[in-house]
Amino acid sequence: MARITIIGPEGEQERELGPHNTLGRHPNNTHQILDRIVSKEHCHIDQVSGRYVLKDLGSLNGTYVNGERVTERVLESGDEITLGSTRIIFRGDQESPSLAPARPVPTPSKVTIAPGMVESHIRTKLAPLLDQSFLPEAMVRDNAALRRDYEKLRASYELMQAIGVELDVDRLLAKILDAAFSLLPADRGVILLYDEDRELKPRCVRTKQPKAQGEEVVLSTTIIEEVLRDKAAVLSSDASVDSRFQGAHSIIMQGIRSTMAVPLLHANEVFGIMMLDSQIAANAFTEKDLQLFQNVANQAAIAVQNSLYAAQLQQEAVTRERFQRLLSPAIAEQVLSGRVEVKKGGELRQTTVLFSDIRGFTSMSENMPAQEVVDMLNDYFELMVEIIFENEGTLDKFVGDEIMALFGAPVAHDDDPLRAVRTAMKMLDVLDREFNATRLRQGKPTLQIGIGINTGEVVAGYLGSSKALEYTVIGDTVNTGARLCSVAKAGQCIISEQTYAHVKDHFEVEELPPQMVKGKSRALKIYNVLRYKGDPSRIWDDRTRPV
Repeated sequence: MARITIIGPEGEQERELGPHNTLGRHPNNTHQILDRIVSKEHCHIDQVSGRYVLKDLGSLNGTYVNGERVTERVLESGDEITLGSTRIIFRGDQESPSLAPARPVPTPSKVTIAPGMVESHIRTKLAPLLDQSFLPEAMVRDNAALRRDYEKLRASYELMQAIGVELDVDRLLAKILDAAFSLLPADRGVILLYDEDRELKPRCVRTKQPKAQGEEVVLSTTIIEEVLRDKAAVLSSDASVDSRFQGAHSIIMQGIRSTMAVPLLHANEVFGIMMLDSQIAANAFTEKDLQLFQNVANQAAIAVQNSLYAAQLQQEAVTRERFQRLLSPAIAEQVLSGRVEVKKGGELRQTTVLFSDIRGFTSMSENMPAQEVVDMLNDYFELMVEIIFENEGTLDKFVGDEIMALFGAPVAHDDDPLRAVRTAMKMLDVLDREFNATRLRQGKPTLQIGIGINTGEVVAGYLGSSKALEYTVIGDTVNTGARLCSVAKAGQCIISEQTYAHVKDHFEVEELPPQMVKGKSRALKIYNVLRYKGDPSRIWDDRTRPV
């Protein structure tokens, strides 16, 4: 037998349908609807040829099925009928009763938070942090306490069933509003969250009625300020200020609506607001609805915070992985812990830039299988980057066979130029003694590199697009360092005059003829680093100190 579930201010009622059923406010109806904006005899539900047909009887405020106003409609199991502020769920034969899902539609085009457009009358306000505890069974003395506890459990269960383990914030917010629609007689829902600038912004908007798609949603600043100030759930009646509606007879046409707003709280701090409204009636929601909505919001706040934390952890993991590829472990940990700040958008820094390039790489790679070239470069890069990290340098990037490294960004040391030259000399030494020695034993061609180093002011920071940011440096200092690398012959480490001034007491060098490079109007003084001053047979240990 077909049934209907009537969901109104007094709760839910399960009713069986006969062949002929009348619904309305008058007690003579087959099913009385205690709703002041429902007509005395509002509509019929009649069995015709084995199907149930709904027919509106010319009611003032209309009959809606799944959000659409109808005059006559064949009902399908699960259809949601709206009469005033009352929801009615139709169930066909043999259908077991359960809460029908809401039918949300795409987000309205615009949400406006503006004073003066909406006048709000606060009807009910719940105390902040509605008690979520449950009484022990032995202490339950009345049905009212039992019903309140049941509603808390029902709200939690329905919400958790709806959202599952969703971790994407936007999808989670949409599911929360969908669940709220199925629990409460609302037409529209909005969730506002604070953004990075601590401004309250609409993050998710949903509507139940298809006709509402694309309409503007205007939110009352009165309600928002009340919720933020007192951290309390608020129930209000709003009247849109619009002269076009003056003198209209229908409550709907006067723009009167009922609104509930509840805070989303974490550690007793508001991080957002959930709002539901009904455009059917000014008193569509009761205090019981507000309590239920607060229960939903309390559960939603936990889910949203978990989702935000998951997103934060994911971003931190990505950031950690990126920095660990660029920085030595010790420096990466300083950046990730916040002890060293990496500026977005760039900052001026005194930095020493090192460029290393394989000589004759193009001709060599043309005569080698592609996979062998890749394997060779990976082995070579592994050794060279390890040396850069030993000296607490930053790997800026690989460009083909070229390596670009930084000393002084994002972390500066007093001896960054010395660290850069020390790195270069060990790179040349390890390339010869380890990498090439191994390749000779394997009968493979060896590599020769040239290195260029320059010291000066650069702009350092996150550069790129919003979707592809990378930490790097730019400026004339960088360009000059690249030019010096192109000047260097195989086995040479060419440094600029600026770098030489910092390392002349530590390394023996030979001054080369001034060199004209692209972008410079005069020839540059350059130096070829020969060896560490003292014993030329010295090598460096893992901490890159002479032994």
